[in-house]
Amino acid sequence: MTSGPRGAKPRRTLSRRNIVVYGTLIVVALYYLLPLYVMIMTSLKGMPEIRVGNIFAPPVEITFEPWVKAWAQACTGLNCDGLSRGFWNSVRITVPSVIISIAIASINGYALANWRFKGADLFFTILIVGAFIPYQVMIYPIVIVLREMGVYGTLTGLIIVHTIFGMPILTLLFRNYFAGLPEELFKAARVDGAGFWTIYFKIMLPMSLPIFVVAMILQVTGIWNDFLFGVVFTRPEYYPMTVQLNNIVNSVQGVKEYNVNMAATLLTGLVPLAIYFVSGRLFVRGIAAGAVKG
Repeated sequence: MTSGPRGAKPRRTLSRRNIVVYGTLIVVALYYLLPLYVMIMTSLKGMPEIRVGNIFAPPVEITFEPWVKAWAQACTGLNCDGLSRGFWNSVRITVPSVIISIAIASINGYALANWRFKGADLFFTILIVGAFIPYQVMIYPIVIVLREMGVYGTLTGLIIVHTIFGMPILTLLFRNYFAGLPEELFKAARVDGAGFWTIYFKIMLPMSLPIFVVAMILQVTGIWNDFLFGVVFTRPEYYPMTVQLNNIVNSVQGVKEYNVNMAATLLTGLVPLAIYFVSGRLFVRGIAAGAVKG
């Protein structure tokens, strides 16, 4: 006897389900990629070509002068140093804010997941509630607090604000990630006499690269793209890149240079995009491992 074919019946490549799924994905991808394409093409054109050409057409003559002007020459009021000053201000704000907030949140999450102390549930509940309080509600009280501390209008004050507001959601992510690690590792370390910091540095940290990458991407993206805190809690000389971008785009002096505006927008978004593309795979792994558990 000859045996017939075994296994699941092969699915048709052009089934109705695949057409709907891939068709939807293509439409959504075009929806997000088309504006990016227009921005790139416009930033590489001169103003005469922009005035007479099609916004979807590639540049006839590629020029990087708009990028140079957006970085170092675009004017905002009396200052004509482009985005360069705002870029370094953003770096000075983002780096310490990300490091401090992730360090504290990881310790909080580790303590909540593995060291049950009195009031832990209340502390965790307060953090969760804090994650959903609208930022706008807290602006005026924070201004008063920073003024009394003497750091209002400085980079230090803005770093404190970003660190505090990043704490709740990061603590939640770290707590859920550490809670998902094998409990036997923690118990074995305790039996061997390891303490709080020894377990944290020698056991938990080496196993936590994915969730640290998630926390870094979330914080870098949120802080780098922030406009509200940057314009409220700092002075003009300390404005981050997003505030500088807004001032360049909305400047009413001279001719509206759309190519410079597009180049400035792309320059502002390069840092978070680069970080995400470099560490995207770890981001997916970490966000799945740090998903909310019961």
